Amino acid sequence: MRHKHCVSTKMKINITNYCSIHNNQIKLNGETLLVKEKQVPFNEFIKSTYDLNASPYMKFFKMDDLCKLAFLASEFLLKNKNLAEQYGSSTISLLFANTSSSLDTDINYYNTVKDFPSPSLFVYTLPNIMLGEISIRNKFKGENAFFVFEQFQADFLCNYATQLIAEKKAKAVIIGWVELLNDNQEAFLSLAEESENGTELIAENLERLYISNH
Repeated sequence: MRHKHCVSTKMKINITNYCSIHNNQIKLNGETLLVKEKQVPFNEFIKSTYDLNASPYMKFFKMDDLCKLAFLASEFLLKNKNLAEQYGSSTISLLFANTSSSLDTDINYYNTVKDFPSPSLFVYTLPNIMLGEISIRNKFKGENAFFVFEQFQADFLCNYATQLIAEKKAKAVIIGWVELLNDNQEAFLSLAEESENGTELIAENLERLYISNH
């Protein structure tokens, strides 16, 4: 049985920003920022979007597709924000999950083994590598965790994030669902922090935002 309410806390923890990338469409806080034809290949979409909207980061072109998807979503989510400066590097946590882990990259890596294994792909055969790339980019040094679920688990993610902030292990938590396998690519990132603005961080709200941006 799924629990729909987060752990109890007197603090007001809100979702202050959320971003999604799905079907070649990017939304920030429910507003559509970019739409491209679905026929455009993912690699073309992600590269052209990065070129037009992200600050230069040379390691981007060495990332696997799962990491590029998460990284680009984080660029939109955190644009004009400097959480490390605002809260301190060690107080920003990342809490991500998906269904397929790094299977897309695992398959691509396996295909290279027939000829010559690709070290650049092997590096990305762990899904938590994308957490590291986002952390390095933004100077985050807080607790990171990655989980594999059959479907988006708003209650679990909400409870975990709330507990991190309630126990003062984090001042802000980026909650992410980033799934990529074959033609299925979707990213949903939300920023939770103590704030008077935004949407209350409870499971119902997190799930509603995920579904409405899916």
